[in-house]
Amino acid sequence: MIGPILGREWLVAPRRWKFYLQRVVFVAALFSLVGTVWLLLAGMQQVRNIGDLARFGALAFQLVVPLELLVVMFLAAVTTAAAVAQEKDRRTLILLLLTRLRSTEIVLGKLMASLLGVANMVLSSLPLLLVFPLLGGVSVEQSLLAMAIILVTAFWCGALGALVGFWREKTFQALAMTLLAIAAWCVFGEAIAGGNVPGIPTDWAKILSPLRAVWSVCQPLPDAAFAFVVGGVATLYCLIGLAMGVGLCLFTIMRLRVWNPSQQVQQQAPEVEDSVDLAKHSAEALASAATWKVRAPRRVWTNPVLWREMCTWAYGRKLLFIRLVYIVLFAAAMGGLYWSVESGAALQRSRLNEELIPAATKVLAPFLVISLIMINALAVNSITNERDGQALDLLLVTQITPTQFLLGKLIGVLYVTKEMVVLPLALCVYLWWQGGISGENLCYVLIGLVTMNLFVTMLGIHCGMIHSQSRGAIATSLGTVFFLFLGVVMCMLVMLSFRGSFASQLPPFLVIILGGGIGLFAALGIRNPSPAIALASFGLPFLTFFAITSFILRNQELSVFSVIVVAYGFATASMIIPALSEFDFAMGRTRAAEDE
Repeated sequence: MIGPILGREWLVAPRRWKFYLQRVVFVAALFSLVGTVWLLLAGMQQVRNIGDLARFGALAFQLVVPLELLVVMFLAAVTTAAAVAQEKDRRTLILLLLTRLRSTEIVLGKLMASLLGVANMVLSSLPLLLVFPLLGGVSVEQSLLAMAIILVTAFWCGALGALVGFWREKTFQALAMTLLAIAAWCVFGEAIAGGNVPGIPTDWAKILSPLRAVWSVCQPLPDAAFAFVVGGVATLYCLIGLAMGVGLCLFTIMRLRVWNPSQQVQQQAPEVEDSVDLAKHSAEALASAATWKVRAPRRVWTNPVLWREMCTWAYGRKLLFIRLVYIVLFAAAMGGLYWSVESGAALQRSRLNEELIPAATKVLAPFLVISLIMINALAVNSITNERDGQALDLLLVTQITPTQFLLGKLIGVLYVTKEMVVLPLALCVYLWWQGGISGENLCYVLIGLVTMNLFVTMLGIHCGMIHSQSRGAIATSLGTVFFLFLGVVMCMLVMLSFRGSFASQLPPFLVIILGGGIGLFAALGIRNPSPAIALASFGLPFLTFFAITSFILRNQELSVFSVIVVAYGFATASMIIPALSEFDFAMGRTRAAEDE
């Protein structure tokens, strides 16, 4: 064991029912995807020989493994960063630094303890990956190499989350910087693959980017690149990933006591003792002592919550750095969209027989998803920060009304993340200006993005209000947004791979739709269930499936727009209307059973 931190988690984790539930749900979700693909294949053609079965195994393997990699990347980074941030929010990190624990035990202990649940999920999926070689089209070596890539990716993503968590003070800063760093690394890998980085061969993208590495392993034929190494691309990627993770851990260990607790200790104003003869002090010394950090009072608005969000550094001054990194990603997305327009790929109307995903969507969709996740992260932290700072109790006894608090938080979050709201809209306007989409479709896209921005913002505030523990609120809110968009992407890929009528595709997806509804209801209505939240939870997956089907059938843009706006607008209203009537927070004054 690496110290008592991991030892405690190793003994306590198996006592929690969530430890077993999460791996059951994870494997069941992957198996349901495999079952859905099988039902679609069996419904469209007859599986007559071993060759058909092998093609099914290869296709299902190419869907399951990248999906598992994306989930593990997100969970490892967010779980580790949130675990370290929770220690700072509860002021327990200072206590750890005062003990006899070495920096190595603290850093590696928190890292391994946070990754324990992720490793539990990944290893539980190994039997499912070993089923594909029995079907054919996939070898046992491919399954084991894919598992190695996923585990190594979880390690260095968790190490990155631990580094940023120990470095930054605010929870949102830790989450935002971690997610942006991972996104920037993936963009760098795609730039190398596209030949846009001079001096670096394009094959290096396969050993640097986790997405490229795992996709190389998923191919039926071995990749000829780096064939001189046993295992090829997977072996080199694992070596580089391990080196990255070890380097991040070593740097965090060296800087742990430099970063902490110096940034948490606030400087105190000098006091003048009563026994001192004031006549002996010069007027300048007395003035400096009396006016230390004194400034003119600032006029507060009628809504003090909104004033604090918009006129103060409520989330730290490092937001400027986060905005700078986000603008760099925006520049990369703008460059990719520009080259797509110049080459003509973004201006051509895509055809399903030629291309599954339009060229402009490949650039816009990841950037839009990152923007929505960042907005949601700030929204949930706007509530958890108040609770962790013990300011929520004070707000509840003031004359601030629920409407002032909720609208102040809602508008304030959108104002703080204004770059993440405006810049995606600017990309869509640029695509319309270049003739990539029509004016009608531009209006649909802009209104749809505004609706999604309101939805993810209110979702974060709602999760922050109904969960008493900050870690649970952050995990629920970010997990809901991430898995929602990931489910949409996987659904579209499966439906595009097995093109057919709506009636033939609906029955295989019913299990996934029902599971998505149960998951949404557990996330949104676990504390205060209501008919509106239940209707929104179970209606969103079905309406989203209907919108995807209408989009694939083409020439039904109005139907897609209407369904999306009504579905997510109703879900937003079902969360915001009860919150406008009263303050109803889960305060968490007693420790939850899962925290013991």
